[in-house]
Amino acid sequence: HTIIELIRDGRFEPVAVDNCSRSTANTINRIKKITGVQVPLYKVDICDKEVFFKVFEEEKNICGVIHFAAFKSVPESVHEPLMYYRNNLMSLVTVLEVMKKHNVKNIVFSSSCTVYGQPDAEHLPVDETAPIQKALSPYGNTKQINEEIICDQAHADSSLHATILRYFNPIGAHP
Repeated sequence: HTIIELIRDGRFEPVAVDNCSRSTANTINRIKKITGVQVPLYKVDICDKEVFFKVFEEEKNICGVIHFAAFKSVPESVHEPLMYYRNNLMSLVTVLEVMKKHNVKNIVFSSSCTVYGQPDAEHLPVDETAPIQKALSPYGNTKQINEEIICDQAHADSSLHATILRYFNPIGAHP
């Protein structure tokens, strides 16, 4: 959906980077069917800094990153916490390192409502003013840690423009 909207906006030429471990490369074909645009797809694990670095070398005009590369199953994260910590934390650290090296100053990070933990009655319904509480799963914890990493990096580099999106139910199909 994001790539389609970026294409429709007309100001950007999206590039997709995905190891396709939780998706399919056929998505790029569906995007082309909807938009008429063939989006470049790099089948790369962004945790692999050397390989991901090459994407930025090849695509010279990257102006920002939208990070959707986290594993996202709460139950799976409980059973496979190390897999979640490795992927969800290392992918962001790698992205930020490569962005810094290539002087890319814009990031949108896909976070989660899980950062609010289990809110008490006075903070229902949950909105942006609700306090962040202890995560109830490794998945939620990775999102909390990632938000802290982004804030720390933005504090260290005031030219970094970061937006953090906290979703409650991001699901749906394109009409």
